[in-house]
Amino acid sequence: MFISPFYAILVPILGGGLIALLKEEQDGPRNALAVFISILTFSIVAPTLPLVLTGEQLAFTAVRISGGLSIAFRVEPLGVIFAILASMLWIFSVIYATGYMSHEHHRRRFFTFYILALSATMGVAFSANLFTLYIFYEYLALITYPLVIHEQSAEAYSAGTKYIIYCFASGALVFLALFTLAGIGGSLTFSPTGVLASAVADNRLLISVMFFVAIAGFGVKAALMPLHSWLPSAMVAPTPVSALLHAVAIVKTGVFGILRIMFYIYGVDTLRELGVANILAIIVSLSIIVASVLAIKQTKLKSRLAYSTIGQLGYITLGATMLSPYGLIGGISHIVNHALLKIVLFFCAGAIITQTGATHLNQMAGIGRRMPYTMFFFSLASIGLIGVLPLTGYISKFYLLSGSLQAGKPILGFVLLTSAVLNSIYYLPIIISAYFTEGSYDKPNGLESPPSMFFPTAVLTVFCVLFGVFAHYTTLPIVNLVVTNIFQ
Repeated sequence: MFISPFYAILVPILGGGLIALLKEEQDGPRNALAVFISILTFSIVAPTLPLVLTGEQLAFTAVRISGGLSIAFRVEPLGVIFAILASMLWIFSVIYATGYMSHEHHRRRFFTFYILALSATMGVAFSANLFTLYIFYEYLALITYPLVIHEQSAEAYSAGTKYIIYCFASGALVFLALFTLAGIGGSLTFSPTGVLASAVADNRLLISVMFFVAIAGFGVKAALMPLHSWLPSAMVAPTPVSALLHAVAIVKTGVFGILRIMFYIYGVDTLRELGVANILAIIVSLSIIVASVLAIKQTKLKSRLAYSTIGQLGYITLGATMLSPYGLIGGISHIVNHALLKIVLFFCAGAIITQTGATHLNQMAGIGRRMPYTMFFFSLASIGLIGVLPLTGYISKFYLLSGSLQAGKPILGFVLLTSAVLNSIYYLPIIISAYFTEGSYDKPNGLESPPSMFFPTAVLTVFCVLFGVFAHYTTLPIVNLVVTNIFQ
């Protein structure tokens, strides 16, 4: 069948190869090909949504390895959420990048790896077992390294070195957990009820330790404190890469891996028996609060957005640690909602940087006069992350707060409310300064930024509203299906 996840992985690989064959100066064909490959990948992935909503399954084994290991793919609800989200946002990111990168160097290299990263992300989404997830998790780290160091400055190389060291350390931890758990439980194939229940009685301590090893491994890319420092450093990369890191691929593969470990390897019953989720909840709560406080102290726009990401990603894992249906609905919903809101913020930041040169917050006084629409988009996305109706971020916060009460853990709800207040403290002053502080900016002459940058931002801002108002018709049906399977 053409909707096989294998094609969603193969098409970007072939597309990246074709882009690499084009000459540096062939901007038109390269841009068109990059957009086409992104759209084609999404068109392959999109039909998987009605497939899983009707309860059908689609599986494909590419390679069988001795010891029960295999590289295999499967279409199932959680993977479909991630695959559709990533492939959809990749289209907008590529269109945006064609404008942003128009005057940058090494555009051929940039778009080659930008498209190849899509194949790795699809591999992560459709992995049928932990071994396959590990393979594509590492592949994604390697493919995105050239994007992080794109500027080829001393700062970029330093950030790239830190990034790759963290990624390889992350992979080593996942690898250790993978083979230890394979030796204990035998199967690494994802199951919504977990695969380790029968092994807990004889290996309780080791299974508990491996839980935290695996969480640390995936927690690196999820920027879980104190494993986060690579993410703010990576902000030296071009803004389309920052959007990729924060909203679409890298950090989301981290939280996706955490969800796979918690619910598809361990399972709800095993997590409750071991009590490890409570310890993780404490760690994540601290990460959320500390990241939010550090965000307030940042003076660069992209740095503030980076620490905001660290805190917001914690919401997803915190929802998972509640081990309640509402909490998990909120956590999984936030994968989508945060992605939409944060990519808008980074697109706005990129437009501000390219059109005005402003990189620091104190340079944004009065910028609402020069870029009124861009700052309107920025303002909506900001209050969406705070959790204000009717934007999509409200849906996540509502279910997360409900989940904390459902789980009998109101303290986690207090953490979320505290974070919302801190979010207000670091977002609202930017908006107020942009609109109500005198600055040296004049009104725009025509569009505020190139059409390829402006319109993707505008469309995604509309999505931030639509996915909030119509959540029961967009994200919630498939999220509810995931949660129903896990808590069956």
